[in-house]
Amino acid sequence: MTTQTVRRIRLPADHSSPGLAREAIRTIAHERDLGPILDEALLLVTELTTNSVVHAGTEVDLEITASDAGITVAVLDFRPGMISPTIHDAGAELPERGRGLLLVEQLATAWGTTHFAGGKGVWFRLDVAPDDRPDLPAFDLPSAVDALTWSGRGTSLEEISEELLQRLCRAIGASGAALTVDEGEGPRIAAAYGRVGGSADNGRRVPLRVARPWRAELLVTGDAGSPYTRPLTALAADRLALLVENHRLRRADAERRTWLTFLAEASELLAQSLDVELTLALIPRLVVPRLGRWCAIHAADAGGELRLAAAAHADESQVGDLLDALAQATPQLKEAMGTDAVVPLGPPLEGYVVALIARNQHLGTLTVGGNRDTWQRAEEVAVVEDVARRAALAIDNANIHAERRSVAQTLQRSLLPPQLPKAEGVEFGAEYVPTGEGVDVGGDFYDVVPLSGRRWLVVVGDVSGKGVQAATVTGLVRDVTRVLVRDGRPLPEVLLRLNETLLERGGGRFCTLCLAQVLRRQDGRLDVTLYLAGHDQPVLLRADGRTELVGACGTALGLLDTINTPRTQVSLDPGDTLLFFTDGVTERRRGIDLFGVDRLREEAANLAGFPADVVVARLRARTLSFSPEPPRDDIAIFAVRNDAVS
Repeated sequence: MTTQTVRRIRLPADHSSPGLAREAIRTIAHERDLGPILDEALLLVTELTTNSVVHAGTEVDLEITASDAGITVAVLDFRPGMISPTIHDAGAELPERGRGLLLVEQLATAWGTTHFAGGKGVWFRLDVAPDDRPDLPAFDLPSAVDALTWSGRGTSLEEISEELLQRLCRAIGASGAALTVDEGEGPRIAAAYGRVGGSADNGRRVPLRVARPWRAELLVTGDAGSPYTRPLTALAADRLALLVENHRLRRADAERRTWLTFLAEASELLAQSLDVELTLALIPRLVVPRLGRWCAIHAADAGGELRLAAAAHADESQVGDLLDALAQATPQLKEAMGTDAVVPLGPPLEGYVVALIARNQHLGTLTVGGNRDTWQRAEEVAVVEDVARRAALAIDNANIHAERRSVAQTLQRSLLPPQLPKAEGVEFGAEYVPTGEGVDVGGDFYDVVPLSGRRWLVVVGDVSGKGVQAATVTGLVRDVTRVLVRDGRPLPEVLLRLNETLLERGGGRFCTLCLAQVLRRQDGRLDVTLYLAGHDQPVLLRADGRTELVGACGTALGLLDTINTPRTQVSLDPGDTLLFFTDGVTERRRGIDLFGVDRLREEAANLAGFPADVVVARLRARTLSFSPEPPRDDIAIFAVRNDAVS
């Protein structure tokens, strides 16, 4: 007795079911060597499974029984009701479900329907050597069905359509067939086979169901009048419609990926600029000529008034006319700024306006125009809206950055002396470079406190960290120092009180500090009393170019309850310069190399004899040019020079 192979598979209620059913049929057919009837089985199970998913909308049970003699397949859904009858009238329109049953009737050795309490189904049997089936023309659609399933993996619309048209013509005895597609720019013949007539009287025209604005049509000429011409042509039209729709979706997906790439690049360019005016100038260059022939950006001020910030035109000779037309359209632009919808502009601009909105604030307008045949495409308008959203965010970020920078610069200036004192025989020079593009307040600071006509206190410090908290501690150290020294307190006591203050109110931050009391003597020399509370030793630059490090390092402030504050006495002869600096100078990095104290002394040695302001300016330039990267830490350089005539 010949054994049978029996399989039962539950398929989901979605578009994947026909493919899964075909895979099951292929597997069993190969196991039982049923190649001669494989194509018919694939076609019939595809039609019946598709019908069940589309019309019943339920899961599908696939029952397969195979032997060496043939295969029996039942497709069962779980929606009770009647199954559409077979239609034999060649002139009648065949329902979509009836086309599948027509093929089952013509290709199967036997078939039938079944009903049960929870649903219904159709079964068919295919024998390897059927004896009683009518001799119909071969209509080999299974391979076309497979092609529809995986079309887009390297096979073009034209190739698949031409093969399907060829099979259709052979099945119904037609002299020719053609597929025409209109993508919005007029119909074109996408594929053709045989002789195709151009008149409607010369053949049958079947419109294909594709998404607008696309249109497609199947034209068949010179058929042999087979009773199955109409349903088979309709079935082929369905397959061609799927092909065209798949091609349209692939085209749309490719365009979408192109637009996404464009938007990603635009976002990256906009994100690189934190300057408001530069951002405004960049936006029209991104739009023209990709999304329009011209583009204009209007920015809104605090009162809501618009000003033209930037404009671009694909034809530079027309920029003047564009600016005149935009000036006349300002009321329309202002009206459009109050809405989040796309507002069209009539002649002479022939464009449309999109408001620039970020954080519920109307920042201005983006206006785009050009050839009406191109810029009215919904996809491109949607991209312009996306560009407007991204541009608004970039402008808003640039505004926030500018505001932060202004606040930081104002606060930083308040922590530094507005100007250095000028005195006979003594020169002061200072340079300061904040890090973070000026948006964060640094912890480095310097100050000069006049104590009398011949005495000054130089303060150079570095508070740990950056930002508002560091600025608060910096202001605290600066103000407490000024109050204590003007009150006549000795410098060791000043350092002790500062340490106590930081421990109590510093919020865990510490400070390195250099206090240098400068006294101008009658003989022209400068006596410097130096205290270093954890700060780097200053460089003493002699008039002849010799350099040395001076001072003894003590304990940084704000770390320990008790501190060590050694005192050092330094004398500056005429032409000598004492250089103070913070670690932003010596720790300036180029790869693994540091600028370092030795390089600082070498650079300083070349500046002997120069005024104090020149010395600090050139040391600042040497420090910054040491590395192409922006500074990672604040840089402060202060110089005291004995300018007495020897």
